[in-house]
Amino acid sequence: MGLSLLAALGPAKAQVFKAEEPLAHTYSIVALDPKTGEMAVGVQSHWFSVGTAVPWAEAGVGVVATQSFTNKSFGPRGLALLKEGKSPEEALKILLAEDEAREMRQVAILDAKGNVATHTGDKCIRYAGHITGKNFSVQANMMLTDKVWPAMAKAFEKSEGQPLAERVLLALKAAEREGGDIRGRQSAALVVVPGQKTEPWEGRTIDLRVDDSEQPLEELERLLKVFRAYEHMNAGDLAIEKGQMQQAMEEYGKAEAMFPNNLEMKYWHAIGLANSGKTDEAAKILSEVYKKDPNWRELTSRLPEVGLLDVSKQQMQKLLK
Repeated sequence: MGLSLLAALGPAKAQVFKAEEPLAHTYSIVALDPKTGEMAVGVQSHWFSVGTAVPWAEAGVGVVATQSFTNKSFGPRGLALLKEGKSPEEALKILLAEDEAREMRQVAILDAKGNVATHTGDKCIRYAGHITGKNFSVQANMMLTDKVWPAMAKAFEKSEGQPLAERVLLALKAAEREGGDIRGRQSAALVVVPGQKTEPWEGRTIDLRVDDSEQPLEELERLLKVFRAYEHMNAGDLAIEKGQMQQAMEEYGKAEAMFPNNLEMKYWHAIGLANSGKTDEAAKILSEVYKKDPNWRELTSRLPEVGLLDVSKQQMQKLLK
C-alpha cells in the first residue's frame, strides 16, 4: 500500500491525507513498569522504518503510539500536552478535536503514572481495535484477524515480573503468531524511557530499530539481547574507572557468555583477567582474538599508557605473544 491509495481517495480526502503522513498500518503497545517507572513503545508493521513514525517517548512524561493513517504530530504534541499537566484522555481529546481525519487515525497515549487513553477511528481498516489494561494499551489495524490485539494483551499481562522491554517484545511476538499485519512484516522498533525526568542525553534507556527486514521481530529480539550484553560491558567499563578490576572481569565475563564469538567482549574479558593477575588465562583468550584480527594486539600495547592495563613487562610480553 503506497501513495497511490491517497489519489484513489479523491479530492476531498487529498486535503486530509498528506504525503508526509506515513501509512503505518500496524500493531503496537504502550506500557509502563510500575516497579521501575520505565515506559515503553513497541511496534511492528509492513512499512519501511516504522520506528521513525509511530513511537514517541519522553523520560518522566509519557509515550505515544500514532498509527494507521499516521499523524506524526500526535507524538510531540501529545507529549507536550502531558507536560502541561493534561491527562492522556484530555490530551487525546484535544488532538482528535483538531484533526479532520480522526476516524482514520489510531493513537495511544500513556503517562508516567500509567494512565492511558486510546482511540481507534471508525474508518481504520479492519481488523482494527484496541485493549487498554492496567499500565498498558495494545492497538492494531489492518490485521489478518481480530485475535491479534487480544493476544498481545494476554501475553503482556502473563509476563509480569520480566523486564519491560522483554514484556513488550513478547506482546509483539504474540501478535505475529495470530497473523499480524495482513500484508506481512517489514520493520519494527522498541523504545524505553525512564519514569523520571533525566538529562537529554540519558533520555532513552533503549532505542532499537529494524528499518527493513524479512523477520523484523527476530532481528529486534537479537538486538535486545546484544543490548543486554553491552549493559554488562558498560558496567565493566565503569568498574575499571573505579579501579574495581574483579567486578570488571565479572561483568565482561557475563557479556562474553551471552555472545562467546564477539571479539570485543572476549577481548575486554581477557583484559579484566590480566588486571586481576590471571595472566595465563588472559593470554590464552587474547591469542584467540589476535588470530581473528591482529589489530587487537596493537591495542593491547597501547592500554598501559592510559592506565587500562597494569601489568609487569614480563606479563606484558606474555599478553602480546
